[in-house]
Amino acid sequence: MTFALRKKEILINILARLPAKSLVRFLCTCKSWSNLIGSSSFVSTHLHRNVAEHAHVYLLCLHHPNFECQRDDGDPYFKEELQWSLFCNVTFEECLKLSHPLGSTEHYGIYGSSNGLVCISDEILNFDSPIHIWNPLIRKFRTPRISTNINIKFSYVALQFGFHPGVNDYKAVRMMRTNKGALAVEVYSLRTDSWKMIKAIPPWLKCTWQHHKATFSNGVAYHIIEKGPIFSIMSFDSGSEEFEEFMTPDAICRLWELCIDVYKEQICLLFGFYSCKEEGMDKIDLWVLQEKRWKQLCPLTFRLDECHGTIGVSIDGKLLLEMKDYEKGVADLYLGNWESKEVLETGIKLALMKYDEVEFLFASNYVESLVLLN
Repeated sequence: MTFALRKKEILINILARLPAKSLVRFLCTCKSWSNLIGSSSFVSTHLHRNVAEHAHVYLLCLHHPNFECQRDDGDPYFKEELQWSLFCNVTFEECLKLSHPLGSTEHYGIYGSSNGLVCISDEILNFDSPIHIWNPLIRKFRTPRISTNINIKFSYVALQFGFHPGVNDYKAVRMMRTNKGALAVEVYSLRTDSWKMIKAIPPWLKCTWQHHKATFSNGVAYHIIEKGPIFSIMSFDSGSEEFEEFMTPDAICRLWELCIDVYKEQICLLFGFYSCKEEGMDKIDLWVLQEKRWKQLCPLTFRLDECHGTIGVSIDGKLLLEMKDYEKGVADLYLGNWESKEVLETGIKLALMKYDEVEFLFASNYVESLVLLN
């Protein structure tokens, strides 16, 4: 290896350890650094290091910036102040407030986070809601063109976003249903900047069903669905465009305490219905999907008065838990450790939203990257 190549390798190793905001500033240092940092190979190296070593990882939360008095149910003109922010994954200090990339002051929703990108749209989705794919740390975004595939209104719209490693592309999946049960699915490709309507809908989805919680992993959208007395998981691969259905474990008897997420790169179900045999303790059961079958793992047990519900799983395998305060309209965020059984209070006050009978709160991990730099 020549001295010049060795010098470049050392430089890449040093720069790959730096946060994205610092690297963006270094683009102005000189042309050679700008070419290096902006190259697809360096963007990939920087991202893979952050993911593998859990470096530059944050908690992405919807919270109240001032939670002393959150709501006034008697005032019809009262509008809650909400804020999307990134919090340190270790100290839980607020690191960055996220303002809408177009400067809008209206509330917005986040419908997926992957490799430093987040997908945002209207707080309440419609079939024609605009979508923005945004890297908030480097302040770059793309706005997909409005789909021309849809010409009827839908009563329910679900949106998910993530990276598909099999096709090396970022995908947004939009599922829409009418009141009569008709289903439409379309997929957006960031690489081609185009929408595609999925025409082959399986017969088992052409019926009346209700959608519940969902997640997105390795390019596949997973939804908990309810068809009469039957609970199942619907999956849709945004690359192969194939649907699958997995029945939930027999122990899952209701959907109220059920959550779906990713645990150690495996789709998992979290269920907090059954009580713990230990006095004064509660538990959350865990199943992972292995070779299209559910395998039950060791549950997380904790003191009965600590937490009330499950939000999901963090990138390092910790359980995201919440304890609601309905009077203030907030939920305290906790982290549960599977191995030590300890539950840690973060001090983050999540915003507790409610649409009709559906409650909503949001906490997830965000891994910074330089994706969308060019």
